[in-house]
Amino acid sequence: MKLLKFKAWEYWPTYMFYLPNIPYAVYLALRAKNLVFFSATNPCIKHSGNGSESKFATIKLIPTAFKPISIFIKANASIDNTLDKVFKNKIKFPLIIKPDVGFRGLLVNRITTKIELITYLKTHQNFNLIIQEFVDYKNECGIFYHRLPNQQHGKITSITLKKYLTIIGDGNTTLVELINKDKRAILYLQLITELHQQNFHLILKKGEKFILNLIGNHSKGTQFINGAHLINHQLEIAIDSVLQQIPNFYYGRLDIKYNSFEDLEQVKNFKIIELNGIISEPTHIYDSSKTTYIKALKEIRNHWKLIYKISTTNHKINNVKYTRISDFFNSLIQLKKYIKQAKATHLTPNKVLSQNS
Repeated sequence: MKLLKFKAWEYWPTYMFYLPNIPYAVYLALRAKNLVFFSATNPCIKHSGNGSESKFATIKLIPTAFKPISIFIKANASIDNTLDKVFKNKIKFPLIIKPDVGFRGLLVNRITTKIELITYLKTHQNFNLIIQEFVDYKNECGIFYHRLPNQQHGKITSITLKKYLTIIGDGNTTLVELINKDKRAILYLQLITELHQQNFHLILKKGEKFILNLIGNHSKGTQFINGAHLINHQLEIAIDSVLQQIPNFYYGRLDIKYNSFEDLEQVKNFKIIELNGIISEPTHIYDSSKTTYIKALKEIRNHWKLIYKISTTNHKINNVKYTRISDFFNSLIQLKKYIKQAKATHLTPNKVLSQNS
């Protein structure tokens, strides 16, 4: 399994995509004459979205028509009060729950029953949480958008289509055998075991599809597919019309659930489930069938150059101040501590299921 991940660079550690680009980041900082010039990119988001910001605060920026029902649960809140808020906001099961701060699928769970929800709340009671309706549109994608502050219209630089981790039956083989034969699924065996161990004996009908995970994160098995061929003028106008409703948002990735790209172009029937700032990646680079590792590094540099242009323009034209260097880096130190603490409270679905039985 380790050999498979070594050969497929899309699974390489995050630092493999950023360490080689540090010299370029230093070059941009020298040009901007500020070590944290990128903090002026999205004035509407704390630290422009470096990962330490409140996800709930960012969700509130999304125009109402495209915003999923979401509620904020303060740390150590009463479980009864939380359940009451879920009921009053008409959020039904299944639902999504996640920490208010975090990225790369950190502790994101799809919850199907009240007992599972209570278990999650008890385990993560020390964290601010978000409960969100499960948006039941059939497709999910990430759209990367940017707009220069001195220009009227923005551009789309990347579209990533998301294919959930799925197994197809043959009428004879058990689910666990199919998983072990699948080159992608086997890499996520621990996660799949947590989710589906009780179903491992099932024999799927020939051609029957079994989705192993409905959360669209690469870390949870979702395959990222380069959708650059779908970028067109009409789509750019549509996305631009939505994001222009968010004052001072200039750069980032929208994670969207939708039924068809025709709906996106017509600005209807989709929800923006997350809005990400400068920490965003143009995730199409992880489609190793269409992109090389070297091209992926270059694409990251291209997007850092956009950050440079946006932030320095904001600083010069709109008088947006750069964050104090000490404040910015302190936020990253606190974020690192927070992530370590959050990972230590990881609750596997197996534990939920055992309490359910």
